Amino acid sequence: MEGISPPSSSNPIVVKKIQESRRKPLFIKELIKSILEGNHTALSRGITLVESTATKHQQQAKELIQGCLPHANNSIRIGITGVPGVGKSTFIESFGTLLTQKGKKVAVLAVDPSSTLSKGSILGDKTRMEELVKNPNAFIRPSASGESLGGVARKTREAIILCEAAGFDIIIIETVGVGQSETTVHSMTDFFLLLKLAGAGDELQGIKRGIMEMADAIVINKADGDNVKAAKLAKTEFNRALHLYPEKESGWTPKTLTCSSINNEGIEDVWNLIEEYSTTVKKNNYFQEKRNEQNKFWLMQTIESALKANFYHQAKVKKELEKQLQLLQAHKTTPFEAAEVLLKITS
Repeated sequence: MEGISPPSSSNPIVVKKIQESRRKPLFIKELIKSILEGNHTALSRGITLVESTATKHQQQAKELIQGCLPHANNSIRIGITGVPGVGKSTFIESFGTLLTQKGKKVAVLAVDPSSTLSKGSILGDKTRMEELVKNPNAFIRPSASGESLGGVARKTREAIILCEAAGFDIIIIETVGVGQSETTVHSMTDFFLLLKLAGAGDELQGIKRGIMEMADAIVINKADGDNVKAAKLAKTEFNRALHLYPEKESGWTPKTLTCSSINNEGIEDVWNLIEEYSTTVKKNNYFQEKRNEQNKFWLMQTIESALKANFYHQAKVKKELEKQLQLLQAHKTTPFEAAEVLLKITS
């Protein structure tokens, strides 16, 4: 069948250049050089390489990270989370636009949920942030969450390093939504922002210990129109709840703000609060202490991931696993006994 011809609005010269760049072999030194020059296309190719699960790409990805690492760690990393529909993408677009107007370079690593059935993701954040995506001082990279916990793509941490090397001084990580594993987001960011809604029964959810203890600030979004009064009431309730928690190691007291992303109201107050936090934690050395603790955490996580991958790739384990699954199905063993048998293979 005859294929669909490209729309007339496409520039054939640009299309040809993109196709040629994709056909070119990947030279890591050239890629590193282009990333350090702030080339967005090179940065996208670098993140794609890092996210690749192909064995042939893993060594190249290591070289790429090593080449970019000396130029990283010079940004403020902001984690933004909240329930689906709270307006994370709209908030990030308003927030990112404000920062670029202040001369900042903003990278958004947006994580889209993957279907547990088809394993696919929509990756529609570039569509939702249609103004920010056109901004030359902004870079938006949607990634599929896959099977990772906390709604964070498996290689998000490495992507942060590449973005920092490319000269982005603000890294925003947008997560899938509030879940039981938001500690993963917290473990790779300097400032953790929780977006909430007023008048949606969300106040009680917000008082739950886990997410509240991690938040450095709570922002009540969509504080506009008839919702202004409810937003102010929610702000008061959350402030009361925050005082019930013990003091943070950082010496920072979390605060609650209201904003309207669609009307660009209260967005600058959020940035002023983040700057205030940054000044406080850098002065008392908590900023670097937290980064050091995060590095230790990711060292342990990487070791665990490598051991797990190595375990399942062994031929003996694959064979025995199939056998134990059959026994389990026939009710001739228990999951714990089967696990013990499998673990003894490698001990």
